[in-house]
Amino acid sequence: MSQRVLVTGGAGFLGSFLCEQLIQQGHDVLALDNLFTGNKRNIAHLLDNRNFEFIRHDVVEPILLEVDWIFNLACPASPVHYQYNPVKTIKTSILGAINMLGLAKRVKARILQASTSEIYGDPEVHPQTEDYWGSVNPIGPRSCYDEGKRVAETLMSDYRRQNGVDTRIIRIFNTYGPRMHPEDGRVVSNFIVAALRNEPLVLYGDGQQTRSFCYVSDLIEGILRMMQQENCPGPINLGNPGEFTIRELAEQVVELTNSRSQITYQPAREDDPGRRRPNIQLAREQLDWEPTVPLKEGLRHTIHYFDELLRNS
Repeated sequence: MSQRVLVTGGAGFLGSFLCEQLIQQGHDVLALDNLFTGNKRNIAHLLDNRNFEFIRHDVVEPILLEVDWIFNLACPASPVHYQYNPVKTIKTSILGAINMLGLAKRVKARILQASTSEIYGDPEVHPQTEDYWGSVNPIGPRSCYDEGKRVAETLMSDYRRQNGVDTRIIRIFNTYGPRMHPEDGRVVSNFIVAALRNEPLVLYGDGQQTRSFCYVSDLIEGILRMMQQENCPGPINLGNPGEFTIRELAEQVVELTNSRSQITYQPAREDDPGRRRPNIQLAREQLDWEPTVPLKEGLRHTIHYFDELLRNS
């Protein structure tokens, strides 16, 4: 059945792919973005589509709309961007969730909150399961993002319990692919851009910290399955359980780009998690979902995108 769908952060990396898929499924899509980290370039190919509409708006401010589904993705997701204005970051997570939940309550819409693996902090449980409460520094430089998302989850849960709002929570692990911001400071885009320019790839600490990298198309499929399920509030981890050290990622990027870049080291960053890997048993059981794109294949697509972007910039 066709739905009228609101995607906050709709001009961003994930939001733009989600808008695309929703339109392909026959839904009417309203993308809302203040274009702080989003870019109209990401949705330019959708602007002439009669099932797509773009509104420049900040979720910190309320908005009145009539919709059936809400995907709340609006928030800077990379340390460079979320630490640029940490107070605004936490406002985006908390006030954005309050405003979207208020809208969902008023129009009886189903709402999905994009949360994050960052709510687990520097985890003492490995791999991370949804019932783990996390090990987070509430006053550190990353806490504006971590704690903002934790409060957004609290708000979703309380609106569900108190007001009967049909909520969904997903916890997104490191995701990569085309349309990532080239200057967003995330490790995949950092490494690819540096390698294409034959500049050093900088590892913080010893490079042995691990991450799990999920290609964007896999993640979007998981998000859509979560929204389509009945009585599935979550939270549910969405990510790729394949675990790689940051050093291994750097070596793969250098190899795939045929780069002359050297790998260099700098001191570890404060509160940077040592290990990160999702347990996706719940996603397998409840959504019949798991990632299918191997890291090497996903990196090839992403490198091609950045190569084109850098050549034309």
